[in-house]
Amino acid sequence: MIVFRLALLVGGLALPLASPAQASYPTPVAGDYVLPNFRFGSGEALPQLNLHYTTVGQPRTDKDGRVTNAVLIMHGTTGAGTSFLSELFAGHLFGPGQPLDAAKYYIILPDAIGHGKSSKPSNGLRMKFPKYTYDDMVAADYRLLTEKLHVAHARLIMGTSMGGMETWVWGYKYPDYMDALLPLASLPVEIAGRNRMLRKMAIDMIEMDPAWQGGNYTTEPKVGLAGAASSLIFMTSSPKQMQRLAPTRELAEAALAKTEANMYSTLDANDFIYQFDASRDYNPAPHLAAIRAPLLAINSADDQVNPPELGIMDTEIKRVAKGRYVLLPITDLTTGHGTHSNPAIWGSYLQELLAQTEKTR
Repeated sequence: MIVFRLALLVGGLALPLASPAQASYPTPVAGDYVLPNFRFGSGEALPQLNLHYTTVGQPRTDKDGRVTNAVLIMHGTTGAGTSFLSELFAGHLFGPGQPLDAAKYYIILPDAIGHGKSSKPSNGLRMKFPKYTYDDMVAADYRLLTEKLHVAHARLIMGTSMGGMETWVWGYKYPDYMDALLPLASLPVEIAGRNRMLRKMAIDMIEMDPAWQGGNYTTEPKVGLAGAASSLIFMTSSPKQMQRLAPTRELAEAALAKTEANMYSTLDANDFIYQFDASRDYNPAPHLAAIRAPLLAINSADDQVNPPELGIMDTEIKRVAKGRYVLLPITDLTTGHGTHSNPAIWGSYLQELLAQTEKTR
């Protein structure tokens, strides 16, 4: 993920770097599930698609053997499931008495296709890797839950940014699979306008770098990656927080240097291209009426990726039968798009959703 160390997040599509959460919840357990002959929506296929995942807590079953406490949390673009194991996120959610107390819930944190330790272009196929989409990510995660983890029904499905968009897809693809849905920092419409332009610019900057070599580079194309980051800084940062934490030229340039150093050490250019293009056919809008589970969408007013002045959510949420929309006001605590990573701000709304759906289960 692209991180602006001083200001929480530049590439706020993923969770910020943070210290691991204190061990106030059960030890996370990692696993892998191989899906043989996985066919993508593009028609392409992989002989083996590996999905890496992390779980926290234990499954509970009812008298019929059905898991009743599974919570799926999906990460943002360039992130991984373990991104949630931070003091900022897990430290406010998974501990005793917290909204997603891992002594009560079985928390599942998958690495999406193309991310983390799941199958991705940098494993060897490079630009010959199948052109995956959010639909493919959701289909693969559904198989992980049902086939490997034996979760026939989820208590809650939620996600941040890209994971928030996947949450909308879950809602209409599998409308009876979950008790509740919580998409954070997302919109249920096609990626267009400035959002798509900036994603396309980031991809183009990499592909225009001669060092990219059509994806067959031996060292990362740093000029292209730096150019991609420059378009994302505007897209996913909080001007208020960046100004507060880097109020001088020297501090701003020092923070940028840290961002670039982190980027060069963590990103793969081909993975990045796939990750940012995976949203190309995302568009839940025609399917919103098919969502049956109670859904609570939460965005932040300083989110440059999903600016509230577009008025999109105000209109589209009305098409979700049990939908509700919360727009968090700008405060000294909100951090633009990256507010999705801070449950200290929105956790009370999650508690409300869980309480509401507990009564109707």
